[in-house]
Amino acid sequence: MDAPQPDSRALLYTVARLHYEQDLSQRDIARQMEISTATVSRLIRRAREEGIVRIEISEYVEPDTLADRLAGALKLRRVSIAPSAPEPGTMAALAHPVGRLLKEARLGPRSVLGLGWGRTVWDVLQVGLPQCHGTTTVPLSGGIPEAARQFQIGEFVRLAAAQIGGTPKFIHVPYRLADETRRALAKDPVIREGVELWGQIDVAIVGIGRPHGGDRTNGGAALTPNDPAIDHAVGDVLLRYFDAGGRVVKWKGEEKIFAISTDQLKQVPLLIGVAVSPAKAVSIIGAARSGLINALATDSRTAMKILEHLGE
Repeated sequence: MDAPQPDSRALLYTVARLHYEQDLSQRDIARQMEISTATVSRLIRRAREEGIVRIEISEYVEPDTLADRLAGALKLRRVSIAPSAPEPGTMAALAHPVGRLLKEARLGPRSVLGLGWGRTVWDVLQVGLPQCHGTTTVPLSGGIPEAARQFQIGEFVRLAAAQIGGTPKFIHVPYRLADETRRALAKDPVIREGVELWGQIDVAIVGIGRPHGGDRTNGGAALTPNDPAIDHAVGDVLLRYFDAGGRVVKWKGEEKIFAISTDQLKQVPLLIGVAVSPAKAVSIIGAARSGLINALATDSRTAMKILEHLGE
């Protein structure tokens, strides 16, 4: 039985905002609010009935047309869009647009595919990538000491290589290193061989993080820097933070991160950011302006929200 709520009206507004503004599922809301999913469903229905939430059906826009509009607005090389899934927050639908971008890139022998970590990248890999025979896959950072599957970057690299018919190249180094350790490991020929691939990447796939202080319910809290310098950041790519204008935000301890550098990222010919959720619209805009992505795979709901933010 649900715990008594002191202000049912406030609860109604809270549930409506969590579902429609933050794209949380009914199950996640129930867990966070410590109420039943039946109660959440009832409150969402009541919010619509009372006019707190108004749903409008916008004019349909073909995904390719929408992609062209978004690429122009964000000044990106390519955008690939999936139709929005029925349930907000469903990320596996991005496998098709990511696959389309990879096919257009024509990866093959001697090509290098870099992989970042994150839930969206993981979900894409669960569906699969297209064949790119002979391509080498490489992680874009060292290993992360988090148990959640979306941080197992070595597994990302292995799984991607198996799917595309390529060869995985692992970098067995922690994602954070003291200076003296970094200098010592840089002399190791096996590690150096992997790191040198960062300057040869043809395509990279990276997730786009939410603003600082966002959702930490699925692990990764230890990754968030404890530095007020990033309090005004709107998101990150591989812990490279940026503000709404696209300016990269430096933070204390960033130099200890063992990962591809910001300059190296910006040199990647096709740097695909994968993100889905209207709540990430501002983060995606900041990532595009920062140059930490030059291509995007998303869904139509998120694309429309981005254009709305941009005044398109």
